[in-house]
Amino acid sequence: MTSTFFTYNKGKVIQALRYHFITRKEIKIMMILVNVFAIVAAALFFMKEVSAVSFLLSSFLWFALMISFWFLLPLIIYKKSDTFKDKFKATLGAENFSIENERGSRKWPWTAFTTSMESPHFFHLYFDTRSFFIIPKDAFKAEDLHEARKILSTKIRH
Repeated sequence: MTSTFFTYNKGKVIQALRYHFITRKEIKIMMILVNVFAIVAAALFFMKEVSAVSFLLSSFLWFALMISFWFLLPLIIYKKSDTFKDKFKATLGAENFSIENERGSRKWPWTAFTTSMESPHFFHLYFDTRSFFIIPKDAFKAEDLHEARKILSTKIRH
């Protein structure tokens, strides 16, 4: 069993949210398609097959999607969620994961999580493809971080 107290750092949370978005299959596919579309539009523009307005519109679409996934979406989610402003105690036990703060506590059996992922600053515990909980890795001491990885890898598939 491993317990830790933590708060969230805004910059690191926004980075974790970016990581979440760009690892989603549907967003990867959309980004690839938009990039291919932008490359084709540029090639057609340079071959004089499309007008400058068409090329500029496709470029604007590319910039708008990249800015929304990289800046707007993570910032909007961060601002909407009060969770990132609380102080928590997380416990990774043998049978369940529990979290508590000043307002209460909650336990989930490990089977409630469908998958987990490790990003540069967080452990992401997924309930489904859209719902997840993040635990800062810097909340753990070095020896506890290894234990947390071990618990997560044995209790939740990756």
